[in-house]
Amino acid sequence: MALLLAFDTATPYLAVVLSKDDEPCAWRVDATPALSHAEKLNVFIAEVVREAGHKLADLDAVAVGTGPGSYTGLRIGLSAAKGLCFALDKPLIGMGTLDVLVEAVVRAHGPFGGADVLYPMVDARRMEVYTRAFGHAGDRQGETAPLVLDEAWCRVQPPNGTVHVFGDGADKAEALWRAFPQILHHPGIRPGIHGLAGCVHRLFAEQRFSDLAYLVPEYGKPANVAQKRGRE
Repeated sequence: MALLLAFDTATPYLAVVLSKDDEPCAWRVDATPALSHAEKLNVFIAEVVREAGHKLADLDAVAVGTGPGSYTGLRIGLSAAKGLCFALDKPLIGMGTLDVLVEAVVRAHGPFGGADVLYPMVDARRMEVYTRAFGHAGDRQGETAPLVLDEAWCRVQPPNGTVHVFGDGADKAEALWRAFPQILHHPGIRPGIHGLAGCVHRLFAEQRFSDLAYLVPEYGKPANVAQKRGRE
């Protein structure tokens, strides 16, 4: 039975879970908007390992959400995961935050119909989100990209099957979804305990490990960094 540590810091919702295969045995969640991931992540990791009666050396792998999401949050999570794997000589697993959301919604509301399309959405401020389409069984379709939520996007969704939207990005557009019956909004879905545990278990079983040196976050779009002009 594999002992797996997984966490996601891509969104304001911080979750850390220690699981045996896909069964969570200890976890911590911070759902406040304080964005205190840097202060709480390593504390939560130590607490869940101790609560489960284990040591860090007992881990079989460490998994981290790779985004898309907050630039700072992703760097915090990836740095912690790489540090643990390097120090403990354990395999690293990178998990897309959208994949974790899909795992969470399938466990909470699945199974879905064969013509259904799943759209996990991470808030990118205003009415923009990061998303990509997934099939009813959680298979990826297309590429992750920023999307502005509006009526035009809703109107071009396929008429057959149901379009399922979820995540903190979808939650902010509740009024929009009510106008389109073919779009079903699942509120409150986050990259949390069961999504993390299920995702890391599947990837560990498939031996889909990431390169410790080269795993990088999936930010969703380039950083908007203004450079000062030099003197002429």
